[in-house]
Amino acid sequence: MDKLKQIYRLSPIVLLVITVFASCFAYQCFEDEQTAKKQLTELTSQLEKLQQVIEKNNQIIAQREQEKARDAISIKRLHEQMKDALKNNHCANEIMPSNISDWIRNGKN
Repeated sequence: MDKLKQIYRLSPIVLLVITVFASCFAYQCFEDEQTAKKQLTELTSQLEKLQQVIEKNNQIIAQREQEKARDAISIKRLHEQMKDALKNNHCANEIMPSNISDWIRNGKN
C-alpha cells in the first residue's frame, strides 16, 4: 500500500514534468514553423526576382538574335550590291598578279 501512496504522490510531479517538456517541445515547434515561414517568404521573393531577371535576359537575347538576323540580311544585300556593281567593271574582271594580290591581302603599303 505504501508503494501505491508513493505513486499517487509522484504522479502529479511526473505529470507536471511531462507537461513542461511537452510545452517546451510545442513552443520550439511553433518557433521553427515561424522561422520556416519567414524563410519561405524570403526564398519566394528571391525566386520571383530571379524569374524577372531571367525574363529580362531572355528578351535581350531575343532582341540580339533579331539584330543578328537583320545584320545578316543587310550584309547579304550589300554583298549582292557589290557583285552587281562589279559585274560590268573591266578592272574587276581582270586577273591580278599573285604578288599584288598577296600585297593587298597582307595590307602592305
